[in-house]
Amino acid sequence: MNSANSTLLLLVFIASCTTVSGLDTGSEASIEVPDLKITAVPEKMSEFRQHFSQYTSVFGVHVLATKRVSSDKVRHVAAVLAEYLDNDEDGVADDPAVVEAMASRQMGMVLFGSEREMERMDGSAIERFGYQYMQGQFAEETKPPGQFDATIEEVLHLVTTGYAEAYPRIFGPRPGTALGNCLDRARGGRFGSVPRRYPEKAWFHYDDRSCDYPCMAVEYLYWALTSLLGAQADPARVRQISNEWELPTAELVREKDPWITALLEDSRYHWASQLPDGHYAPAEPVKKKPERERGE
Repeated sequence: MNSANSTLLLLVFIASCTTVSGLDTGSEASIEVPDLKITAVPEKMSEFRQHFSQYTSVFGVHVLATKRVSSDKVRHVAAVLAEYLDNDEDGVADDPAVVEAMASRQMGMVLFGSEREMERMDGSAIERFGYQYMQGQFAEETKPPGQFDATIEEVLHLVTTGYAEAYPRIFGPRPGTALGNCLDRARGGRFGSVPRRYPEKAWFHYDDRSCDYPCMAVEYLYWALTSLLGAQADPARVRQISNEWELPTAELVREKDPWITALLEDSRYHWASQLPDGHYAPAEPVKKKPERERGE
Protein backbone atom coordinates (compact mmCIF):
# COMPACT_ATOMS: atom_id res chain seq x y z
CA MET A 1 0.00 0.00 0.00
CA ASN A 2 1.11 3.54 -0.56
CA SER A 3 0.09 7.13 -0.15
CA ALA A 4 -2.92 7.67 2.09
CA ASN A 5 -3.60 3.94 2.15
CA SER A 6 -0.30 2.94 3.71
CA THR A 7 0.15 2.87 7.47
CA LEU A 8 -2.62 1.24 9.50
CA LEU A 9 -5.05 1.41 6.61
CA LEU A 10 -8.07 -0.13 8.28
CA LEU A 11 -6.86 0.23 11.84
CA VAL A 12 -9.80 1.05 14.07
CA PHE A 13 -9.03 2.83 17.34
CA ILE A 14 -11.70 2.62 20.02
CA ALA A 15 -11.60 5.57 22.43
CA SER A 16 -12.47 3.45 25.46
CA CYS A 17 -9.31 1.36 25.17
CA THR A 18 -9.13 -1.33 27.83
CA THR A 19 -6.03 -2.49 29.66
CA VAL A 20 -4.47 -5.91 29.48
CA SER A 21 -5.26 -6.86 33.06
CA GLY A 22 -8.68 -8.24 33.87
CA LEU A 23 -9.61 -9.08 30.28
CA ASP A 24 -10.83 -12.35 28.88
CA THR A 25 -7.90 -12.49 26.50
CA GLY A 26 -8.16 -16.03 25.31
CA SER A 27 -4.74 -16.68 26.82
CA GLU A 28 -4.99 -20.39 26.11
CA ALA A 29 -5.10 -19.63 22.41
CA SER A 30 -2.19 -17.23 22.74
CA ILE A 31 0.19 -19.94 23.97
CA GLU A 32 -0.78 -22.61 21.45
CA VAL A 33 1.61 -23.27 18.60
CA PRO A 34 0.08 -21.60 15.51
CA ASP A 35 -0.96 -24.28 13.01
CA LEU A 36 -2.03 -21.75 10.32
CA LYS A 37 -5.10 -23.83 9.49
CA ILE A 38 -7.79 -21.80 7.75
CA THR A 39 -11.33 -22.25 9.01
CA ALA A 40 -14.65 -20.48 8.78
CA VAL A 41 -15.02 -17.36 10.90
CA PRO A 42 -15.71 -18.63 14.45
CA GLU A 43 -19.05 -18.14 16.15
CA LYS A 44 -17.57 -15.72 18.69
CA MET A 45 -16.78 -13.40 15.76
CA SER A 46 -20.04 -13.95 13.88
CA GLU A 47 -20.37 -10.22 13.20
CA PHE A 48 -17.58 -10.57 10.65
CA ARG A 49 -19.27 -13.32 8.65
CA GLN A 50 -21.13 -10.84 6.48
CA HIS A 51 -17.84 -9.77 4.91
CA PHE A 52 -15.26 -12.43 5.75
CA SER A 53 -15.29 -16.17 5.11
CA GLN A 54 -11.76 -17.27 6.11
CA TYR A 55 -10.08 -17.21 9.50
CA THR A 56 -6.98 -18.28 11.37
CA SER A 57 -5.30 -17.17 14.57
CA VAL A 58 -1.66 -16.62 15.50
CA PHE A 59 -1.02 -16.55 19.25
CA GLY A 60 -4.53 -15.15 19.68
CA VAL A 61 -4.11 -12.48 16.98
CA HIS A 62 -6.79 -12.68 14.28
CA VAL A 63 -6.36 -13.09 10.53
CA LEU A 64 -9.59 -12.65 8.54
CA ALA A 65 -10.07 -12.71 4.77
CA THR A 66 -12.84 -12.35 2.22
CA LYS A 67 -13.60 -15.09 -0.28
CA ARG A 68 -11.70 -13.14 -2.94
CA VAL A 69 -8.38 -13.81 -1.21
CA SER A 70 -6.78 -17.18 -1.96
CA SER A 71 -6.16 -19.50 0.97
CA ASP A 72 -2.48 -19.55 0.02
CA LYS A 73 -2.25 -15.79 0.56
CA VAL A 74 -4.17 -15.96 3.83
CA ARG A 75 -1.77 -18.62 5.08
CA HIS A 76 1.20 -16.55 3.90
CA VAL A 77 0.07 -13.50 5.89
CA ALA A 78 -0.49 -15.67 8.97
CA ALA A 79 2.95 -17.26 8.57
CA VAL A 80 4.68 -13.88 8.35
CA LEU A 81 2.80 -12.75 11.46
CA ALA A 82 3.90 -15.91 13.26
CA GLU A 83 7.52 -15.34 12.21
CA TYR A 84 7.52 -11.77 13.51
CA LEU A 85 6.14 -12.94 16.87
CA ASP A 86 8.12 -16.20 17.10
CA ASN A 87 11.22 -15.36 15.14
CA ASP A 88 13.26 -18.33 16.33
CA GLU A 89 10.33 -20.62 15.46
CA ASP A 90 10.44 -22.61 18.67
CA GLY A 91 6.66 -22.52 18.95
CA VAL A 92 6.62 -19.89 21.72
CA ALA A 93 6.07 -16.17 21.24
CA ASP A 94 9.38 -14.36 21.72
CA ASP A 95 7.83 -11.56 23.78
CA PRO A 96 4.76 -12.65 25.79
CA ALA A 97 3.97 -9.04 26.73
CA VAL A 98 3.54 -8.08 23.08
CA VAL A 99 1.36 -11.09 22.28
CA GLU A 100 -0.75 -10.42 25.38
CA ALA A 101 -1.20 -6.79 24.33
CA MET A 102 -2.25 -7.81 20.83
CA ALA A 103 -4.57 -10.66 21.81
CA SER A 104 -6.25 -8.77 24.65
CA ARG A 105 -6.99 -5.84 22.35
CA GLN A 106 -8.40 -8.13 19.65
CA MET A 107 -5.82 -7.05 17.07
CA GLY A 108 -5.84 -8.63 13.66
CA MET A 109 -5.17 -8.56 9.94
CA VAL A 110 -8.13 -8.15 7.58
CA LEU A 111 -7.50 -9.20 3.98
CA PHE A 112 -9.43 -8.04 0.93
CA GLY A 113 -9.23 -8.94 -2.73
CA SER A 114 -8.72 -5.29 -3.67
CA GLU A 115 -8.94 -1.77 -2.36
CA ARG A 116 -12.31 -1.42 -4.07
CA GLU A 117 -13.68 -4.41 -2.16
CA MET A 118 -12.51 -2.88 1.10
CA GLU A 119 -14.10 0.46 0.31
CA ARG A 120 -17.46 -1.22 -0.24
CA MET A 121 -17.43 -2.47 3.33
CA ASP A 122 -18.94 -0.34 6.07
CA GLY A 123 -15.88 0.31 8.22
CA SER A 124 -17.97 1.70 11.05
CA ALA A 125 -19.43 -1.77 11.50
CA ILE A 126 -16.06 -3.06 12.69
CA GLU A 127 -15.95 -0.27 15.24
CA ARG A 128 -19.38 -1.23 16.50
CA PHE A 129 -18.16 -4.80 16.95
CA GLY A 130 -15.65 -3.51 19.51
CA TYR A 131 -12.47 -4.52 17.69
CA GLN A 132 -9.82 -1.96 18.43
CA TYR A 133 -7.02 -2.53 15.94
CA MET A 134 -7.44 -4.12 12.52
CA GLN A 135 -4.79 -3.76 9.80
CA GLY A 136 -5.90 -3.96 6.19
CA GLN A 137 -4.10 -5.63 3.29
CA PHE A 138 -5.03 -6.48 -0.30
CA ALA A 139 -4.57 -9.78 -2.14
CA GLU A 140 -3.00 -8.03 -5.12
CA GLU A 141 -0.10 -6.76 -3.00
CA THR A 142 0.38 -10.03 -1.11
CA LYS A 143 3.29 -12.11 -2.41
CA PRO A 144 3.01 -10.75 -5.99
CA PRO A 145 5.33 -12.50 -8.49
CA GLY A 146 8.53 -10.54 -9.07
CA GLN A 147 7.50 -7.65 -6.84
CA PHE A 148 8.05 -6.57 -3.26
CA ASP A 149 5.76 -8.39 -0.83
CA ALA A 150 3.69 -5.85 1.11
CA THR A 151 3.05 -8.47 3.79
CA ILE A 152 6.46 -7.65 5.26
CA GLU A 153 5.27 -4.08 5.83
CA GLU A 154 1.59 -4.40 6.68
CA VAL A 155 2.02 -7.19 9.24
CA LEU A 156 4.91 -5.31 10.85
CA HIS A 157 2.67 -2.25 11.25
CA LEU A 158 0.28 -4.37 13.32
CA VAL A 159 3.11 -5.89 15.35
CA THR A 160 4.50 -2.40 15.98
CA THR A 161 1.13 -1.42 17.41
CA GLY A 162 1.42 -4.38 19.77
CA TYR A 163 4.82 -3.14 20.92
CA ALA A 164 3.43 0.36 21.39
CA GLU A 165 0.72 -1.00 23.68
CA ALA A 166 3.09 -3.29 25.60
CA TYR A 167 5.83 -0.64 26.01
CA PRO A 168 4.18 2.76 25.53
CA ARG A 169 7.10 4.82 26.88
CA ILE A 170 9.55 3.03 24.60
CA PHE A 171 7.66 2.27 21.37
CA GLY A 172 4.68 4.59 21.68
CA PRO A 173 4.37 6.49 18.35
CA ARG A 174 4.42 9.95 19.85
CA PRO A 175 6.94 12.68 20.72
CA GLY A 176 9.17 12.01 23.71
CA THR A 177 9.22 8.22 23.64
CA ALA A 178 12.39 6.34 22.71
CA LEU A 179 10.93 5.68 19.26
CA GLY A 180 9.74 9.27 18.92
CA ASN A 181 13.21 10.60 19.73
CA CYS A 182 14.71 8.33 17.07
CA LEU A 183 12.13 9.54 14.56
CA ASP A 184 12.98 13.18 15.31
CA ARG A 185 16.65 12.52 14.58
CA ALA A 186 15.84 10.67 11.37
CA ARG A 187 13.65 13.52 10.08
CA GLY A 188 16.06 16.23 11.19
CA GLY A 189 13.67 17.69 13.75
CA ARG A 190 10.33 17.24 15.47
CA PHE A 191 7.52 17.88 13.01
CA GLY A 192 3.86 17.48 13.87
CA SER A 193 3.07 17.38 10.16
CA VAL A 194 5.04 17.02 6.95
CA PRO A 195 7.32 20.07 6.57
CA ARG A 196 7.58 21.96 3.30
CA ARG A 197 11.10 20.65 3.01
CA TYR A 198 13.01 18.23 5.20
CA PRO A 199 16.42 19.36 6.51
CA GLU A 200 19.42 18.18 4.51
CA LYS A 201 20.56 16.07 7.46
CA ALA A 202 17.35 13.98 7.41
CA TRP A 203 17.50 10.38 6.17
CA PHE A 204 13.78 9.69 6.46
CA HIS A 205 11.62 12.11 4.50
CA TYR A 206 8.17 10.67 3.97
CA ASP A 207 6.03 13.33 2.30
CA ASP A 208 2.49 11.94 2.47
CA ARG A 209 0.59 14.79 4.12
CA SER A 210 -2.14 12.44 5.31
CA CYS A 211 0.45 10.74 7.55
CA ASP A 212 0.56 12.34 11.01
CA TYR A 213 3.25 11.92 13.69
CA PRO A 214 2.14 8.46 14.91
CA CYS A 215 1.86 7.30 11.31
CA MET A 216 5.37 8.58 10.60
CA ALA A 217 6.76 6.76 13.64
CA VAL A 218 5.27 3.44 12.51
CA GLU A 219 6.53 3.93 8.96
CA TYR A 220 10.00 4.85 10.23
CA LEU A 221 10.25 1.74 12.38
CA TYR A 222 9.25 -0.36 9.39
CA TRP A 223 12.03 1.09 7.24
CA ALA A 224 14.63 0.75 9.98
CA LEU A 225 13.86 -2.84 11.01
CA THR A 226 13.40 -4.24 7.51
CA SER A 227 16.60 -2.54 6.37
CA LEU A 228 18.45 -4.12 9.29
CA LEU A 229 16.99 -7.47 8.20
CA GLY A 230 18.04 -7.05 4.56
CA ALA A 231 14.62 -6.57 2.95
CA GLN A 232 15.44 -3.27 1.21
CA ALA A 233 18.96 -3.93 -0.10
CA ASP A 234 18.19 -5.03 -3.66
CA PRO A 235 19.55 -2.33 -6.04
CA ALA A 236 16.21 -1.91 -7.80
CA ARG A 237 14.48 -1.57 -4.46
CA VAL A 238 17.07 0.97 -3.28
CA ARG A 239 16.26 3.16 -6.27
CA GLN A 240 12.53 2.75 -5.74
CA ILE A 241 12.56 3.92 -2.11
CA SER A 242 15.36 6.52 -2.23
CA ASN A 243 12.96 9.48 -2.22
CA GLU A 244 11.67 8.34 1.18
CA TRP A 245 14.42 6.35 2.89
CA GLU A 246 18.20 6.75 2.57
CA LEU A 247 19.42 3.80 4.68
CA PRO A 248 18.38 0.67 2.75
CA THR A 249 21.08 -1.65 4.10
CA ALA A 250 21.91 -2.90 7.57
CA GLU A 251 25.36 -1.32 7.33
CA LEU A 252 23.90 2.11 6.58
CA VAL A 253 21.35 1.90 9.39
CA ARG A 254 24.01 0.91 11.91
CA GLU A 255 26.37 3.63 10.73
CA LYS A 256 23.97 6.57 10.49
CA ASP A 257 21.22 5.65 12.94
CA PRO A 258 22.84 3.87 15.90
CA TRP A 259 19.95 4.96 18.14
CA ILE A 260 17.22 2.99 16.36
CA THR A 261 19.70 0.15 15.83
CA ALA A 262 20.29 -0.10 19.58
CA LEU A 263 16.57 0.02 20.27
CA LEU A 264 15.60 -2.67 17.75
CA GLU A 265 18.51 -4.94 18.65
CA ASP A 266 17.97 -4.65 22.41
CA SER A 267 17.44 -8.24 23.54
CA ARG A 268 14.89 -7.14 26.14
CA TYR A 269 12.32 -6.49 23.42
CA HIS A 270 12.77 -9.47 21.10
CA TRP A 271 12.29 -7.74 17.75
CA ALA A 272 12.82 -10.05 14.80
CA SER A 273 16.46 -10.69 13.89
CA GLN A 274 15.62 -12.71 10.77
CA LEU A 275 13.39 -11.49 7.94
CA PRO A 276 10.13 -13.47 7.75
CA ASP A 277 9.81 -15.48 4.53
CA GLY A 278 6.34 -16.94 4.94
CA HIS A 279 7.62 -20.40 5.84
CA TYR A 280 6.81 -20.89 9.50
CA ALA A 281 7.82 -24.34 10.77
CA PRO A 282 7.74 -24.28 14.57
CA ALA A 283 8.86 -26.94 16.97
CA GLU A 284 6.66 -27.94 19.88
CA PRO A 285 7.44 -25.62 22.80
CA VAL A 286 9.15 -27.18 25.80
CA LYS A 287 8.38 -24.38 28.23
CA LYS A 288 7.27 -20.79 28.18
CA LYS A 289 10.06 -18.25 27.96
CA PRO A 290 10.61 -16.35 31.22
CA GLU A 291 9.75 -12.70 31.53
CA ARG A 292 12.74 -10.37 31.52
CA GLU A 293 13.25 -6.99 33.05
CA ARG A 294 12.07 -4.25 30.74
CA GLY A 295 13.02 -0.65 30.19
CA GLU A 296 9.50 0.47 31.05
